[in-house]
Amino acid sequence: MITGADVAAEARRWVGTPFHHQGHRRGVGCDCAGLVGGVAVALGLMPADFWQRAAAPFAGYSKQPHDGHLERACDAFMERIDIPKIGDVLGIRFAEEPQHLAILVDHPQGLGIVHAVQSSFCVVEHRFADVWRARVVQAWRLPGIV
Repeated sequence: MITGADVAAEARRWVGTPFHHQGHRRGVGCDCAGLVGGVAVALGLMPADFWQRAAAPFAGYSKQPHDGHLERACDAFMERIDIPKIGDVLGIRFAEEPQHLAILVDHPQGLGIVHAVQSSFCVVEHRFADVWRARVVQAWRLPGIV
């Protein structure tokens, strides 16, 4: 049985992984989607060949997805939820639709997020500040999480 705390712990193992567009390997390189998919694969929530499948949900997205592709990809393998909890995936907007993903984690100051940030050059963890909360437009739960 995998819990949201297990997802948060695995996400934290990725902190410091360099940012690499469409990457999905801990310690080598990943982007926000690669972090989410990589965590899911590492926990056995998705098959090991998740990235090699011809119809892989995250295949072919741009660095600044503005066409709904990221949201459709998340819908393809995760369940939409109304109230996120630790270990859930947050869809964050910079324009209208989700363009960025983060994993909700516990934090000494309440809640935090782990995400791959191009401007930070790597996966980071920080407090889930109001500026980030205001950008959340959707949340998903990975398959099999209790």
